[in-house]
Amino acid sequence: MLTVEEITKRFHAEQAHPIRPTKATDLPPTFESITPEWLTSVIGAQTPGAEVVSLQLGPVDDGTSNRRFIYMTWNDKGQAAGLPESVFCKGTLSLESRFILGLNGGVKAEVNAYRVLLPKLGVIAPRPFHANYDPETLNSIIVLENLASKVDFCTMATDLTYEQAQSQMRLLAELHGTFYESKALRTDLNMFDAWEDFFFITCDHLGWADASIKGFAAAKKVIPPRLFAREAEIWPATVKAGRAHSTMPQGMIHSDVHLKNWFITPKGEMGINDWQNCTRGNGSRDLAYCISTGLTPEKRRLWEHDLIAYYLAQMEKFGAPRLDFDLTFKRYKQQLFLALSWWSGTLGRPEGAPMMQPQETSLEFIRRTTIAIDDLDALDSFDDGIELSGMAAHVN
Repeated sequence: MLTVEEITKRFHAEQAHPIRPTKATDLPPTFESITPEWLTSVIGAQTPGAEVVSLQLGPVDDGTSNRRFIYMTWNDKGQAAGLPESVFCKGTLSLESRFILGLNGGVKAEVNAYRVLLPKLGVIAPRPFHANYDPETLNSIIVLENLASKVDFCTMATDLTYEQAQSQMRLLAELHGTFYESKALRTDLNMFDAWEDFFFITCDHLGWADASIKGFAAAKKVIPPRLFAREAEIWPATVKAGRAHSTMPQGMIHSDVHLKNWFITPKGEMGINDWQNCTRGNGSRDLAYCISTGLTPEKRRLWEHDLIAYYLAQMEKFGAPRLDFDLTFKRYKQQLFLALSWWSGTLGRPEGAPMMQPQETSLEFIRRTTIAIDDLDALDSFDDGIELSGMAAHVN
């Protein structure tokens, strides 16, 4: 794993001698360096004679990753072939993004999700034109179809229906069930890190543990008082939840399934983007994270049992064995602490990290997740029993 010093040194060396990207194998050092030739090579290579003749960058949009829309004008052959007039690009072109996504493997995770994982699935996700990264510099870029006018991206104001929540469960069940305890995890998908490694590297090398503890304290006003009174127990429970992944049945997980990463298609189906946390792990991580952040506490209380039962039925359809509801629900409760950490850490913000999300987003997701933890007495769900041993993953 690269150190902060190595990433910094290689970043500055790259920026001191920037290339002019013209072919698909080139990695643009900045969005401003992108050329019509490069766009032609990554989007129009399968259309003989098509060329991008001009381009315009959309507004700067930096967070955990660096994002820009690119608007293109094609020559006659490109226009006749119906090649896209705009694309959405994301990558790690800034030093801050290489820190937050490079040290824990997030750079390679998202590129490999689009290159290797998603072609094996039928889940709804943005269509990639190009995905590439450099393991030496941790520079990366992904060129995706522009869905802005085709789907409705979820916001903090999105109030999901039960049918939409079921659609989320179907997507997660396909992702988790298709690769449940699959040999592909050790072969075709072995380039993905294990969730527990991803998480603890993030804690140890990016200061996420301290940021999570700091963020929890800063969010006191939105946390149920009964739970906040047990503040000292929150991080140890989070560590237990992270370590549990090494003992539980494995599959592929998205790992960042908060509400704002979902979109709704014109047919009412749910799709998901932002695959930079994609790892090998237990699906209870996604299940807890999706339900606790995606639904208001009122809807979660009404629907969570039925949604988890529906998820388990869908898991069987995608190849998983018949999983035990009570064990799954216990894991769901425990993995709420990892969902919480992703937002208490975002609010606490490690030193040197970019501004990843608006404060009001972090506070609302912390509010929803801590209410779930409090409602379900999740702090008292940890013991030396079956949920950590992984010995009874499913019923016969």
